[in-house]
Amino acid sequence: MLIGVISDTHGLLRPEAVQRLAGVDHIVHAGDIGRPEIVDGLARIAPVTAIRGNVDHGGWAAAYPETRTVDLGGRRIYLLHDLNALRIDPAAEEIDAVVSGHSHQPRIATVGGVLYLNPGSAGPRRFSLPVTLATLELSGDGMRPVLHELPVGAG
Repeated sequence: MLIGVISDTHGLLRPEAVQRLAGVDHIVHAGDIGRPEIVDGLARIAPVTAIRGNVDHGGWAAAYPETRTVDLGGRRIYLLHDLNALRIDPAAEEIDAVVSGHSHQPRIATVGGVLYLNPGSAGPRRFSLPVTLATLELSGDGMRPVLHELPVGAG
């Protein structure tokens, strides 16, 4: 199973992101969606599980929880926007992966047998940080995260 992992779109669904996510089985969005049309656009690619981030306000954003656990491909994935707000012990909760956003800095790490994945920001470029998203391949052999820098201009 191939999961598309995206965060911090801030109201911008880039064509490069849509192209990179084509063919995934499911998409998870780790918050700072920006506007509801972003999830609608992602849902045209694959089923979406999304949470809200600190910029997601208003009636539409209330439909999205602050955290969520989703079972995909035999793995438990915990979503939250800001990793600094993590208030559970993922290993004790039998979580296989923690997906977060907020920092706009892509990161892959494994701590205590738990994968921590921040896909970076796929929305408007911030500072000199790259515009990125990730894919997460789930198989019987494990999980294989890959960060993808999107070939975009300065926008």
